[in-house]
Amino acid sequence: MNKQPGAMGTSGGLALRLGQATFSVSSLLFMCFGVSFFSYSYAPFCFLVTTMGLVTPWSLGLAMIDTFLVLAKRPSNQPRVLSAVVLGDWVLSVLSLAVSCSTASVADFLIASGNVYCRDTICLRYQLSAAMAFLTWILSSASLLFNLWLLPTLY
Repeated sequence: MNKQPGAMGTSGGLALRLGQATFSVSSLLFMCFGVSFFSYSYAPFCFLVTTMGLVTPWSLGLAMIDTFLVLAKRPSNQPRVLSAVVLGDWVLSVLSLAVSCSTASVADFLIASGNVYCRDTICLRYQLSAAMAFLTWILSSASLLFNLWLLPTLY
């Protein structure tokens, strides 16, 4: 079995997982701190908090597994486990893309409409949160593609 550089059980895979966790936590922090209650009346903002709340433990859990596999120098040779990881990455990457696009579009709409609740850089925080969610999607889809590339070699 050839090891893909970003697949599960490699140092590249560990770096991808840590990057996902870092960007999803930063997206949550930009969204949650110093924000008024008004922001949660828009569905994309609630969707962003929910999705990044799912991505964070998923990425941290798989980062812990990757850390063990890298330190023990044991590749993940179990096709069912890798299939579950690919499926989870696929679902979360689609959700991350959807939430980053929807949050960015609502934040841009609020800025363009001159909404009274969008003052004092609150909408800038929403845009930064959407950008962090987009970066989470990039790393999640990269991890998905590396693991998907490795999956057929296990069967």
